[in-house]
Amino acid sequence: MIRIIGALLALAWLAACGEPVSQAEGARILVVGDSMLATNRATKTSVADVLETELGLPVLDRSVYAARYFHPLPITGAAGLRLTAQYREGDWDWVVMNGGGNDLLFGCGCGFCDGVLNRLVTRDGRGGAIPAYVARIRQSGARVVYSGYLRNPGMGTPIKHCGPAGNELDRRLTLMAGFDSGVFFVPMADLVPHRDASFHGLDRIHPSVKGSQEIARRLASVIKSAADPKLSASARRATPR
Repeated sequence: MIRIIGALLALAWLAACGEPVSQAEGARILVVGDSMLATNRATKTSVADVLETELGLPVLDRSVYAARYFHPLPITGAAGLRLTAQYREGDWDWVVMNGGGNDLLFGCGCGFCDGVLNRLVTRDGRGGAIPAYVARIRQSGARVVYSGYLRNPGMGTPIKHCGPAGNELDRRLTLMAGFDSGVFFVPMADLVPHRDASFHGLDRIHPSVKGSQEIARRLASVIKSAADPKLSASARRATPR
């Protein structure tokens, strides 16, 4: 009984985290991912909210706090804590996504992470859960923008030790995107200026309102550039690696 109650409470919490699919009417852009994208949704200043403003288009946000690729529990996983369960079939032009950070943090403590990294994306960028998920989305015809994670240069943080694993994940995702002209990897490792705490909340993990705004603006710039075929190649070259 306790397990059932706990599962029901978890489902109620997850339902409040992502927009229901019924609100997708008119939206051609889908957002899936973890708390970096979901943060600030309560004040309508999340990454998806800012993307709507920047692009002037409706965006459906299905991102969920603490989501990861290898979530072990079936009920909460199906409700969105498993990243691959967030995607819904639709006539999407773009799917904006992130993920993998929670797998590194909770799966290997961001240390000795070769096994988890290989499960996420292999060294050559071709195999693993992330390329498989991206390929599934690309089969629908949607283009994919995959976001990297913010860093805290010059500052202490509870996840500072995750930097090396995060850098390796970025490297592999860059390779992945290079195999498909419809996939864009957008790193965020260089977005925060040295010792600038204004991009993060008090926990120094999740983005502040300013952080969500700047993440969304960088993602929107890639989408805007790619919308014009003449600019798509230059957008790839201009995007920091």
